[in-house]
Amino acid sequence: MREMLVKQRFNGDDGPLSIGVLARETGCKVPTIRYYEQVGLMPPPIRSAGNQRRYGPAHIARLGFIRHGRELGFPLDRIRDILALGDRPDRSCAEVDRIARDHLAAVEARIARLSALKGELERMVKQCGSGKVADCRVIEVLADYTHDHCLGDGHGAPEAAA
Repeated sequence: MREMLVKQRFNGDDGPLSIGVLARETGCKVPTIRYYEQVGLMPPPIRSAGNQRRYGPAHIARLGFIRHGRELGFPLDRIRDILALGDRPDRSCAEVDRIARDHLAAVEARIARLSALKGELERMVKQCGSGKVADCRVIEVLADYTHDHCLGDGHGAPEAAA
């Protein structure tokens, strides 16, 4: 379906897209498109006689792939790996599958950490008597960096929030 839309867009007399039009049509910001070019995720566009970037259907498809990968939480380096593997369609997809499985495991671990964090916050808020700040359970728990008041350890560690 997306390929049909891309082909229809380029069947007219409009020619290649400027970076602004590409940004509007894909919902991607111009600086982000430039960044993706700079780091090699997007192929370099052709240049007009006035040295303006001009994009074609392959750019739209690649940018859509990158954006979808980012929406699914893949880091840019993993997207780069998948794109490189996708550029070699005769190869086994075992490596792509491994990347996706590793990402799924990371998402599941993050969900577990967030679930523990949610439970801890719910417990902390529930125990708060809404009295005076001097007796505030939220402040008491947050002030105890040893985690002695907490159900689990590491729920608030920076690496858990990453």
